[in-house]
Amino acid sequence: MHSWQLSGIDHQPFEALFETNDDALAAQGIVRRRAGDSGGYPCRVSLTDAPAGAEVLLLPYTHLASQSPYRASGPIFVQRGAIRCVLPAGVVPAYVHRRLMSVRAYDSADFMLSGLVCQGTEVAAHLDRLFADATVAFVQLHNAGHGCFSCQVDRAGNQRS
Repeated sequence: MHSWQLSGIDHQPFEALFETNDDALAAQGIVRRRAGDSGGYPCRVSLTDAPAGAEVLLLPYTHLASQSPYRASGPIFVQRGAIRCVLPAGVVPAYVHRRLMSVRAYDSADFMLSGLVCQGTEVAAHLDRLFADATVAFVQLHNAGHGCFSCQVDRAGNQRS
């Protein structure tokens, strides 16, 4: 049995942004897009690639709001109408399988314990190994090519928001 599960970020802070005009979004560093036929717009809320034609926002997001030296933010996509997804233990979403991923493990003080790059199809095996170590508090996945935050991985039943 897997001791970890992936979760998307909370959708509520983004809902009103979809009703905001493009000029006001731009003033916040946010861009409205339509997903294309070839994908490439992984929603960090639903943990799926947005379907062709879907409205998405590209915006800055602090994915490690910590006082540690590893405090970090970066760009993410959020799809209109997406609701936070918490996957069952041991499930890695399809969009992760299709990408080269950076896997970063942290302790409870938000200090990075390890980092590696692997094919998305190898992520589950690495998560099993990482979470076998009791000092690993959580893991973050990033799309290695663009460096964007992908999702949070926590011990099963212990999601951070």
